[in-house]
Amino acid sequence: MDFLRPASWEEALAAKAAHPTAVPIAGGTDIMVEINFDHRRPEYLLDLNRIELLREWEVGEENVRLGASVPYTQIMENLREELPGLALASHTVASPQIRNRGGVGGNLGTASPAGDAHPALLAAGAEVEVESVRGTRFIPIDEFYTGVKRNALEPDELIKTVHVKKADGPQQYSKVGTRNAMVIAVCAFGLALHPETRTVRTGIGSAAPTPIRAKEAEAFLNAALEEGGFWESGKIITPSIAKQFAELCSGAANPIDDVRGTAKYRRHAVGIMARRQLGWTWEQYRGTGRTLEGAA
Repeated sequence: MDFLRPASWEEALAAKAAHPTAVPIAGGTDIMVEINFDHRRPEYLLDLNRIELLREWEVGEENVRLGASVPYTQIMENLREELPGLALASHTVASPQIRNRGGVGGNLGTASPAGDAHPALLAAGAEVEVESVRGTRFIPIDEFYTGVKRNALEPDELIKTVHVKKADGPQQYSKVGTRNAMVIAVCAFGLALHPETRTVRTGIGSAAPTPIRAKEAEAFLNAALEEGGFWESGKIITPSIAKQFAELCSGAANPIDDVRGTAKYRRHAVGIMARRQLGWTWEQYRGTGRTLEGAA
């Protein structure tokens, strides 16, 4: 196994172009586990730890530019207001040591359906900026996951930045695991209210071959909130709407039975998380989180 250690982003892109099979390593919290257990033996490792721009973030007027290697700890400490869903997801990642090393770019590159960041990124409607020596392109998060541990990257491309719109409404995230730390999610769910567009987005993790949205559930809830005048009035969402939303979220899941949980349990848990998060976010919207200007 050869170890490539570029000193700049340009050198990293050139190395990836010259060695398309090279596996990027930054935090190393995923790839090192696979190497240590001899599940993977890449020909080249591409060390990105010297690339400073990957550890930078910028809060703009409308969006947050998040470098691929910004550690989860930094997201928790510095972007809680702008990216509340992702900050909550970051809290659930493994242990303090791993949160200090791992970043969203690694989750995206690995593209595991159980990656903790995915539901929050889906719910927020993120966009992934990737680059190669051929140029730059932006991939909507809905198009990024292409299969089990597969993504839309070309062989010569690297993830540079994740662009996420600053939250204009409440967001939530939760996951089910066999313990409170150092655990792969049995299933996970993220929810974001977007009052400016009067829409709701979801994200489901570890309950399908790829991270997914519950689009039918979103369409139902968007219509119910609009037709019932909920955005304007801020009135309590009826139990029947919440129940139907939860059932549709559960139905969107396509899980498997494995050592961490059964498919039946995962579907049930997704529905429970969806109903609870809808209640939490809507109560926040009705209180200090409600922006009638955006909903008008």
